[in-house]
Amino acid sequence: MRVLFLHTNFPAQYRHVALALSQDPKNQVVFGTQNQEVELGGIRKAIFQPSREAHPSTHHYIRPLESAVLNGQAVFRLANQLQAAGFVPDVICGHSGWGPTLYMKDVFPKTPLLCYFEWFYHARGSDADFDPAAPLAMDDLPRIRTKNAPILLDLYSCDRGLSPTHWQQSQFPPEFHSKISVLHDGVDTNYFRPNPGSKLVLPNLDLSQVDELITYVSRGMEPYRGFPQFIEALAHIQQRRPHCHAVIVASERVCYGKSLPNGISYKDYMLKKVPLDLSRVHFVGTLPYGLYLKVLQASSAHIYLTKPFVLSWSMIEAMSAGCLVVGSATAPVKEVIQDGKNGLLFDFFSPTQLADRIDEVMNHPTRLASLRVNARTTALENYALAKLLPQHLQLIQNVAQRSLVPG
Repeated sequence: MRVLFLHTNFPAQYRHVALALSQDPKNQVVFGTQNQEVELGGIRKAIFQPSREAHPSTHHYIRPLESAVLNGQAVFRLANQLQAAGFVPDVICGHSGWGPTLYMKDVFPKTPLLCYFEWFYHARGSDADFDPAAPLAMDDLPRIRTKNAPILLDLYSCDRGLSPTHWQQSQFPPEFHSKISVLHDGVDTNYFRPNPGSKLVLPNLDLSQVDELITYVSRGMEPYRGFPQFIEALAHIQQRRPHCHAVIVASERVCYGKSLPNGISYKDYMLKKVPLDLSRVHFVGTLPYGLYLKVLQASSAHIYLTKPFVLSWSMIEAMSAGCLVVGSATAPVKEVIQDGKNGLLFDFFSPTQLADRIDEVMNHPTRLASLRVNARTTALENYALAKLLPQHLQLIQNVAQRSLVPG
């Protein structure tokens, strides 16, 4: 089978499935991407670059669409080159939103297209209007609606779609739900496993004498993942628990949403706003997987917050590693965590309630031990890569053979 993957950032969500397909000598796997750095054995990378960026004079409602069209145009040209060289895919798998999949039906009209639908934008009822302290401007409403233009083109063009969670699928227009399967990317539960009694020792950080360790993981330190609320809660936790330490695994950047003006990071902003004992707060940046796993395995309580948005892989990885996850009671989290059964939930906007839940964890470690076991069971039963990877491979095979029925 010939498979063409498309994503601006190789390998992204396709790491495991593309590798699995490439290891079968009967398959030929090509990955169209802008990422020239990463290499994975057996996968042929085909680089595309848009001819220019979206023009600053373009109306700001449609600047994302122009950027998607430029990406789509670059992939359109790349696909024509692949076809001229004799590569005609049996199936195309691509991430929808940034444009690479837009014109695949114009190059390969007979090839089935399977789109990864991660998010559909709404001005009301999900992430954009979630924080009452940051109300939308009137101009934001049409701007957010227009952001869906390239995604709507893909919904029309694709033969099949998939979303990783039911919450994410629910954001798409109901008339397209029958086209979108719900199938999580999967977590390597054999790798992310508990190590009871472990203490945290990193190359430049020795917390082996610490008995109360809070962990927080995110790509960036930003409001979408509740970083400001976490820092506010940490002040309460430090006052109540003088021996408690916190390890923050995150980059000092904004991945989702708006940055602060004048280049100020949310880390600097919150540390100026909230007094903390910084000798007990450890910012370790991003970590390689081996060290990241050690952080999770040593965690007394793992805090995860998110607006009603895309669910982070890291929360499932933490559950797989046996963490006691204290999560925000928002829709993507509640799809996975049941309060008091496989984790604890709290109001996203209540730092004191988060501190109360941390007290509960630290004061009753034995009584709440079952939550750790249940968290890992949830990961094993519903999100294990060993179970889900064969389903992804079967889905691709079915789409290639056009053997799927709607629903």
